[in-house]
Amino acid sequence: TSMAWRAAPRVGARLLLLPPRRGIASCIDPSAGLTEEQKEFQKVALDFAAKEMAPHMAEWDEKEIFPVEAMRKAAQLGFGGIYVKPDVGGSGLSRLDTSVIFEALSTGCTSTTAYMSIHNMCVWMIDTFGSEEQRHRFCPSLCSMEKFASYCLTEPGSGSDAASLLTSAQKKGDTYVLNGSKAFISGGGDTDLYVVMCRTGGPGPKGISCLVLEKGTPGLSFGKKEKKVGWNSQPTRAVIFEDCIVPVGNRLGAEGQGFNIAMKGLNGGRINIASCSLGAAHASVLLAQEHLTVRKQFGEPLANNQYLQFRLAEMATRLVAARLMVRNAARALQEEREDAAVLCSMAKLFATDECFAICNQALQMHGGYGYLKDYAVQQFVRDIRVHQILEGTNEVMRMIVARNLLQ
Repeated sequence: TSMAWRAAPRVGARLLLLPPRRGIASCIDPSAGLTEEQKEFQKVALDFAAKEMAPHMAEWDEKEIFPVEAMRKAAQLGFGGIYVKPDVGGSGLSRLDTSVIFEALSTGCTSTTAYMSIHNMCVWMIDTFGSEEQRHRFCPSLCSMEKFASYCLTEPGSGSDAASLLTSAQKKGDTYVLNGSKAFISGGGDTDLYVVMCRTGGPGPKGISCLVLEKGTPGLSFGKKEKKVGWNSQPTRAVIFEDCIVPVGNRLGAEGQGFNIAMKGLNGGRINIASCSLGAAHASVLLAQEHLTVRKQFGEPLANNQYLQFRLAEMATRLVAARLMVRNAARALQEEREDAAVLCSMAKLFATDECFAICNQALQMHGGYGYLKDYAVQQFVRDIRVHQILEGTNEVMRMIVARNLLQ
């Protein structure tokens, strides 16, 4: 009955994660081509997504809950500092391992996984560019997710043109005085550490440095919690600095290295967010497959309609193509290949565009039911729409690729 199917999204969220059945699910099997070790990480992440995230995904969205305890449970599995070195509590895994894990977690709740990917990026920046003292001071409590981190680059007046940022840090003795504001900060107000890009020198990218600011610093305040289309399980606020005193010992790297640190972080961030899109798309293909099998119109299951069969085939094909592209870029980044940054941009552009189209088509296949919040598919659509905007808009991704081709 229609009522039985209305209850199915919760079941659907769990169904997603059963082993691939014969036929369609096997050709989109996300474990294809992985090593035995990677299949183990993936299974742990899929199980966690099915048991600890999917059953709560709708509630976290509706009530705008930042699921701190669930994320701390994920950190116990090693997901708080996936590609951070083990001596400070990280898992020491590769970029490809990381992509596989975020894709798997995202099938349970894309919004929560996307925040976890940003947190991981922040910890990696401290681990990679920080001094030994900074690494050991900040990373262990971040890897365990006892503390949470936010990445502060975008400002009200500088989004895609990040190098024009205005937040300033003036050096006074062994401190900086930080003034300015950041916009659209994931976790803002609820997190403990803020990795802030600020201007310590002249205009342009070479005048930017990176400071780590701790919650509770006098002069640090936050704007109202933004009301968003999706990504509701993570708070988003403006972060405001008014004469914040930050010790020079909290600067990552040298003065003027901030923009480089920010961009290197974003290469990984682009792979991570693309991986979150893959998980949402994979979940949506399985929800669509389920619906086409169960729903009848004109006396037969929708699955018998050739038009819908073809659309489902296209969705599956685009999903597999996007996954291969993301994993290829992850390998390039891990190997520090010269073309890594461009491949990350290509993968982010392709995967976030294609995966949004896949989720949107899955919603369309659900008909009117797809527009109801009882059904998980609409939340995947809402949660991944923003992936085409953040970590560098897809227009900026096109600029990066074109510049590389034409230089």
